[in-house]
Amino acid sequence: MEDPITSVEALFKRTTEYLETRIELVKLQTVNKITDVVSSFVSRLIIMIIIILMIVVLNTGIAIWLGELLGKMYYGFFCLAGFYLLLVIILAAARRSWIKKAIGNKLVRKMLN
Repeated sequence: MEDPITSVEALFKRTTEYLETRIELVKLQTVNKITDVVSSFVSRLIIMIIIILMIVVLNTGIAIWLGELLGKMYYGFFCLAGFYLLLVIILAAARRSWIKKAIGNKLVRKMLN
């Protein structure tokens, strides 16, 4: 029969190995989640930058076109600026219910999956 001290030492060694393996698994899972979230964020950021550049060029064209229709070039820019001011006011009023909750829910969902 085995010595009880040897059995306890073996059990302690196995428990230590198990805990080290578990800690390593948690580290790897955390790195996996962080990598997934960051890569998703970066890819969306690149797409957003391209969309913003497209919107800037499109808005410049619309402002010039409106300016030609209204007779003075700067009238078109003023009209477009007024439109965006109105849009900002609407978004600021609804920022908590639309934007903050949506982004928060999406981020939590991404972290928990």
